[in-house]
Amino acid sequence: MSEELNEELLEEVKKAVPYVLAALVAVAGYYGIKHHLAERRAAASAALTEAYTVEEMEDAVARFGGGKAGEALKIRLAKKYYDSARYEEALSLYEKLCGKTGAAFADIPEIGRAETLEAMGRTDEALAIYSAFAANNGGSYLALTANLGEVRCLARSDKAAALERLAALKESAGDDEAAKARIDALEDAVKRL
Repeated sequence: MSEELNEELLEEVKKAVPYVLAALVAVAGYYGIKHHLAERRAAASAALTEAYTVEEMEDAVARFGGGKAGEALKIRLAKKYYDSARYEEALSLYEKLCGKTGAAFADIPEIGRAETLEAMGRTDEALAIYSAFAANNGGSYLALTANLGEVRCLARSDKAAALERLAALKESAGDDEAAKARIDALEDAVKRL
């Protein structure tokens, strides 16, 4: 009787082995994928903070542009293009990012686009973007940047109106010394025009 029981037990074990192996493979796969994704996120974060040249940023965007760090990498690449006077590339990338970034970065491509247009001498287009942004995003951390951009563009054609706008901005800045310093610096530049 014990021999019969051993054979039945052996048959049951043989039937269960594929299921146990499948479960082990699934668990190992889960942890393998989890580990791979964690390594990829760490590499993307490192690329975000350690890439400094345009080439390094382009490589980082190519490798990680589709991941969670992709938006930040693309924004940094657009800024690198801008800083390198590669305005067409910066403008193209900012335009692609407008309206497609998450809440944390939503305002940056719009302001970057306006700054790039301004640098390209397309001040009427830049002025329109700055003005619309300032009117629609008064609470944004980039509102002052938009207002100052608007003043810079305005100063090219109407210095008096630009100075009036700066005076209004200075009055609305209240006790914000950093904002006042930025306004004063632009006011000095406009006066020298």
